[in-house]
Amino acid sequence: MVTLDVRPQLLDALSALRDRVAAARFPLPLAGAPRARANRDELLAQLDDYLVPRLRDPEAPLLAVIGGSTGAGKSTLLNSLVGRRVSEAGVLRPTTRTPVLVCHPEDHHWFSGMRVLPDLTRVWVPHQEPADELLLPGEDPARVLRIETVDTLPPGLALLDAPDVDSLVADNRVLAAELICAADIWVMVTTAARYADAVPWHLLRTAKEYDVTLVTVLDRVPHQVVSEVSRQYGALLTKAGLGALPRFTVPELPESAWGGGLLPSTAVAPLRTWLLHQAQDPAARQHTLARTAYGVLDSLKARLPELASAAAAQHAAALRLTAAVDGAYDSEYSRVRGRLQAGAVLAGDALKRWRAFPLDCTAEELLDALVESLGALLLCAVTAADERVDEAWRREPAAGAPELTDRGPSTESAEHRIGLAVRRWRRELHEYAEEEVGHLDRSVAPDPEVVAALVAATLLGGRRARSAGEGLAERIGAHGALRLRDRGGRLLTDHLNRIMHSERERRLAPLDALDVHPEPQAELIAALSVLQKER
Repeated sequence: MVTLDVRPQLLDALSALRDRVAAARFPLPLAGAPRARANRDELLAQLDDYLVPRLRDPEAPLLAVIGGSTGAGKSTLLNSLVGRRVSEAGVLRPTTRTPVLVCHPEDHHWFSGMRVLPDLTRVWVPHQEPADELLLPGEDPARVLRIETVDTLPPGLALLDAPDVDSLVADNRVLAAELICAADIWVMVTTAARYADAVPWHLLRTAKEYDVTLVTVLDRVPHQVVSEVSRQYGALLTKAGLGALPRFTVPELPESAWGGGLLPSTAVAPLRTWLLHQAQDPAARQHTLARTAYGVLDSLKARLPELASAAAAQHAAALRLTAAVDGAYDSEYSRVRGRLQAGAVLAGDALKRWRAFPLDCTAEELLDALVESLGALLLCAVTAADERVDEAWRREPAAGAPELTDRGPSTESAEHRIGLAVRRWRRELHEYAEEEVGHLDRSVAPDPEVVAALVAATLLGGRRARSAGEGLAERIGAHGALRLRDRGGRLLTDHLNRIMHSERERRLAPLDALDVHPEPQAELIAALSVLQKER
């Protein structure tokens, strides 16, 4: 007989793997991202709600979750198995809004805490009180787990009625999948009219893939076609590799048609007997627990590499997006350097001011014009870089993430930021000029503003401002002029680097905030390797 492996080392490895799965993120809208996110959420649900708590508490009651599509009669089936109306059933859809877990009073403590389904708020509902009266104001009934205790259910077995897996309400569908992932036994209910629908078969194939303990119920079958429908359903199961699956047929009865009462005990007796056997027979119980637990464990060998591959695709896409930004800004940075060497700043109004200096233009006016022209050159470079990034990103599906497309209102524009930066360079250049002038004889010391203007013209004017260097040497000496020009040049390079780097980082900030790194891929594979070693 197969027994559960509950060694602490295995649980530690499983907990570490769970943390790696929870840390995986798939924010970029790649083709496989929705599937990866769904797989991660499903895997987390199975680890948190089933596998880890089951291995920690193998003696806890078996939990059978009754799931299926809309109108399959799940609630009526649960009520009939229990012998009492504990879950709302009726003709309105969806009926089951709040999931209901039913257990023996001795087993209440296993489910009243957070051992399984820790994200659901527990509410214990006495049979005579309406459930809605016990919900807190504003509480979402879909995130509440009603706990019912009945003496008609033996210790060791709990039943849970899940919302419709194909509910029109998205939250109900998500919750249904979450509840099914917490089950030791999957009880999949379908009807004579809907047994070929896609949704039930998706769940059946998923259960087969994970090799969980599964039973199916063909509900509401008219007496006249019981044999034919059962035969056709059996053929479909065999074709899907589920021919050996325990299955039960419940005939169409007035109680099931109207959903208002309990089915006769004889209608659900075979299913009830099978469930009780799984819970009360030690060998059957051990087989059920081991099959579902090891089925989920074995499925990790395929599911974790798939998640790791999706994480790698995310990182590769992030690298492409980053490379597009780096390439655009590097290119524009080189272009700006070339334009500065060519004296492109000394153009337009700045050139007009230079030609009028010093007779018809003051040093302050010349500096203002040079700083404005430098700012315009840098703004054009940043704008061009962003346009190149936009063009490159349009070819990348990953760039369609809302965080990357919606930059939102900015408190300051690029023009404003660049303007502040070049004016800061001007102030610091003026301070350098004051220091250099301070070393001269005060009786012949020139105006620092004039010295700063000549240095700026020398650095930004190229050949057009060749005379600026001569004028600077005349005022502060050749050595002083060379020293000030070198210091001013390094200052200009520092500010240029800082401006372009700042704008590049600003463009990359939304992508960096998505936190797409290469580590998840390696960490997922490493965690799986450790788990396999412990097994």
